[in-house]
Amino acid sequence: MAAQGDSNRAILFALGANFTIFATKGVAAFITGSGAMLAETVHSLADCGNQLLLLLGLRQARTPPSPDYPLGYGKAIYFWSFLVAVMLFSVGGMFSIYEGIHKLQHPEPLKQWWWAVGVLVVSIVAEAVSMRACLVEVNKARGSRNLVRWFRESRQAELIVIFGEDLAALFGLVLALLAIVLAVITDNPAWDAIGTLAIGLLLIVVAVFIAIEVKAMLIGQSADPDVTAEMKRFFEERPEVARVLNLITLQLGNDLMVAAKVQLQRGGVPPEEAINSFEGELKRRFPQVKWSFVEPDNAD
Repeated sequence: MAAQGDSNRAILFALGANFTIFATKGVAAFITGSGAMLAETVHSLADCGNQLLLLLGLRQARTPPSPDYPLGYGKAIYFWSFLVAVMLFSVGGMFSIYEGIHKLQHPEPLKQWWWAVGVLVVSIVAEAVSMRACLVEVNKARGSRNLVRWFRESRQAELIVIFGEDLAALFGLVLALLAIVLAVITDNPAWDAIGTLAIGLLLIVVAVFIAIEVKAMLIGQSADPDVTAEMKRFFEERPEVARVLNLITLQLGNDLMVAAKVQLQRGGVPPEEAINSFEGELKRRFPQVKWSFVEPDNAD
């Protein structure tokens, strides 16, 4: 699992790129009157707000446990990530759909279209740099898994959101560029409106996929399946343990809670000594484990 500092780095890269892109897109949208460019301007502004929300969520997640929140505030990042998905759906997707329908009903010829093309080309390059920075962190976390499997199994909400946003932004820019070029070549502004609608649909689809993954974390997901499997092997290989009866993990932001019911070897060291021994080793082997509860028993 990538560290929180790695996620911060990916978010700051995305924030810097999106703010620069937002400013240039806004100027180009004003000059050209392009609906696709306006949709992309709003999209980039929404992304800037989203990245600030993620940074706020990561900061809140570091708040230490309290009597009211004995397992800490790690899951706060899931709330803010879900809010980002809602904003991407509404502010980005629904606005683009509205603007696309409006442009279809009231088509307007593009003015000084070369501004839009130039800005979009520069924006694609900037977004590609941001995407590359995000993929560096994703690759650290996913190991040998492909991107689809990592997206479904990852427990890092902030990294899922940044990856989804960057992917949507990159494809959205390509769609906007294609729409404007087609509108200029065919002298038909309807292509600009169609591009705006396509961007809106893209943002809605990405927002729904992000929301589905983050909702699972909000409800209470176990640790990453690879981590859970490795943890089970750890328990089974301990000399004090005869059998693992049950193992429950709960992901709390970047922290983990582990509860295990195990059958201890007969004639070994006293149970409390055995449990203290492999609990200490568990936390050394898996630094993300913040809470561990081990119960010796003979049956589940």
